Amino acid sequence: MKKLRNSLLAQYLLIILVATMILPLSLPIVSIIFYNSLEKADDPVRYYNGTDLEKMWIETAKGLSGASEAEIHQKLLKMKNIYQEASMYWVDDSGQTKDKFPSSLAVPDTWSASDAIEFMKKNRGYTVDPFTVVAFIGDKQQEGFMVLQVPRPDMVSPSDKLRAKYNYLFPIALLSIFALFIIISMLFFYRIRKRLLHLQKVMATPEATGIPAMIEVTKDDEIGRLVQSFNRMVQELETSRHREIEEEELRKELIANLSHDLRTPLTTIRGHAYRLKKESLSTTGQKSLDFIDEKVNYMGELIENLLSYTLLTTGKYPYYPEKVDVVRLIRNSFSSWYPVFENHQFTIEVDIPERQLLWEVDPQWMHRVLDNLFQNIDRHAKSGQFVAVRVEDEAIIIEDHGPGMKGKSNQTGIGIGLSIISLMLKEMKLDWAIETSVRGTIMTIKQI
Repeated sequence: MKKLRNSLLAQYLLIILVATMILPLSLPIVSIIFYNSLEKADDPVRYYNGTDLEKMWIETAKGLSGASEAEIHQKLLKMKNIYQEASMYWVDDSGQTKDKFPSSLAVPDTWSASDAIEFMKKNRGYTVDPFTVVAFIGDKQQEGFMVLQVPRPDMVSPSDKLRAKYNYLFPIALLSIFALFIIISMLFFYRIRKRLLHLQKVMATPEATGIPAMIEVTKDDEIGRLVQSFNRMVQELETSRHREIEEEELRKELIANLSHDLRTPLTTIRGHAYRLKKESLSTTGQKSLDFIDEKVNYMGELIENLLSYTLLTTGKYPYYPEKVDVVRLIRNSFSSWYPVFENHQFTIEVDIPERQLLWEVDPQWMHRVLDNLFQNIDRHAKSGQFVAVRVEDEAIIIEDHGPGMKGKSNQTGIGIGLSIISLMLKEMKLDWAIETSVRGTIMTIKQI
């Protein structure tokens, strides 16, 4: 029962049920209230219907059997007070007109047979105006007769007049009931829409953490249960976010500690390799020593990259931006790599103009970015034996003819060097683009 009470579907079905029931129920109720209130306006003593008037007048005349003229006069006076708009008079057994109400009524003072016949012919029928009733006094028809004439417009009861005047209120009442149903339905759906729009707004407006805020559950209906599910999802996301932050911190701490811990044995290995170079070795031994030295240097670079990446992602890598002439910087950086490429018989193209190009960067970071790029070419693009360094349209362009980033090279890595480049360039507000294919790679660095 509680589930039905808290159901929006059940609530709206109840509204429809009440609306379908209230229309047929309200029709007789409104009719009873409306017409009963009008009936109270009628005089309970007076008659308006022609049949009732005729019956009443005949019975009144019979009741005056043997009555004196004074008694008949009082009776007619009493009737005149009830039917004030009517005309009434009586004629005795000798044909003499007695009391007339009103007194100015134009009727014969003495009635002959022809007068009576003419009067009856003139006032016969239920459509004649005024409505006329002739009744003999008493039972023997020898005591005279009484005449009642009521204008047709005055035979309409006050309740009938009110009905004719206010009959339009009845359909208005029914229309009001229908309008009430429409208003209640609109309010019902307006509240649903308002709650849904609030839910949509909260979902589309995440907080600083990137996760929406929780919503207070005010009702235990379908939307309320939807909000509860949304809140559970937010809680799970928040829990997952905290767990991810903890795992990320643990990973960064592990990498930093591992980098520091590996430096000591690596330095020891490098020192012993240096001592061995001074010893007399065979050709094979010398090649092995050179190979060891190369790998030790590679591991040193890898550890340095891991440590740098950790410091960059935690915001602890020293950053000191200043106005730097990048043309001079790239010339100095490439000059240190020129002998390396020349030793590997690279075709070298250099197009660095004799002008200044000032950027707001950290010179140490920029040297690190360029060194990583040249190192990647030396390590992965030797097969192309080509390197080009150009400064065009306020941008630095470095090109090689290697197998491309998706191709195979003699040495493979985990790509942390490119990640460091991306983080450093983003921090220095520089944009970079890579065009790579099997014919080589072009890297472009420019200001945003």
